[in-house]
Amino acid sequence: MLVTSIGKLRLEKPGMVASGIMDETGHSMIRMLRSGAGAVVTKSIGIKPNPGHPNPTFTELKCGYINAMGLPNPGIELFGKEMEIAAKCGNIIGSIYGASPEEFSTLAGKMEEYGAAAVELNLSCPHATGYGMELGTDPAVIGSIVSAVKSSVKIPVWTKLTPNTHMIKDLALAVQNAGGDAVVAINTVKAMAISPQFAKPILSNKFGGLSGPAIRSIGVRAVFDIKMVVDIPIIGVGGISDWKDAAQYIMAGACAFQVGSAIGTRGIEVFDTINTELEKFMKDYGYSSISDMIGVAHE
Repeated sequence: MLVTSIGKLRLEKPGMVASGIMDETGHSMIRMLRSGAGAVVTKSIGIKPNPGHPNPTFTELKCGYINAMGLPNPGIELFGKEMEIAAKCGNIIGSIYGASPEEFSTLAGKMEEYGAAAVELNLSCPHATGYGMELGTDPAVIGSIVSAVKSSVKIPVWTKLTPNTHMIKDLALAVQNAGGDAVVAINTVKAMAISPQFAKPILSNKFGGLSGPAIRSIGVRAVFDIKMVVDIPIIGVGGISDWKDAAQYIMAGACAFQVGSAIGTRGIEVFDTINTELEKFMKDYGYSSISDMIGVAHE
């Protein structure tokens, strides 16, 4: 009942681990697969090792988290060791970031070599200079990157979009027109928090990305909007912590979803809980499959 497909990629369960959570080592990714995730998206990986921003890089709010990690990662060569461990145990999606179509193509090729089931292009991180959102708000740039990556690999190419724009429909169309296999919506919302006691921003980078329950309705709206203009699969992400949240994304147009912050607040058991309760809801309301639910809110 919970089986879903993202283009040619079949998932036994519709929930995935979002990039940046429990996905830095091969063994942590395997642990998430065994905890009920249908796939795991890796930490975003670049060409060279990157230490990220200095601390503090993370703060908890009443409504979620703000982080400005700065894309810390060991680089694509060293990350191959972690992929070797994880990729043979399930669907691992390689998240990558770069500064040019050439860098993205090189990284995608490496992820394919390492056994990734698909690659997710991070064109939406709101707190990394020269990367992410700085590239991903221009449809022409998105199109050139997606096209370059598609021509360099055979595995599916997904593109993660930013909500920090008024052009998300145009960005999604650019992905589709360039041959992209799926759209992932959304990444974190640009935000900041200030310490009244110190009269300064809490994060060293001053601003970061807001995740958690506060952005769920933004993500659902983005998926709904994107579904109106593209035919390729959509993966929903942002503020999902229970079956109702997941169902909203699916009914808005997503064929699968990703969970991030809720792993921190509800533990790794969150996937099994969502799976069990979503399946019960589907049985009670007459949905025989995930595909029966996709986009029904548009009808």
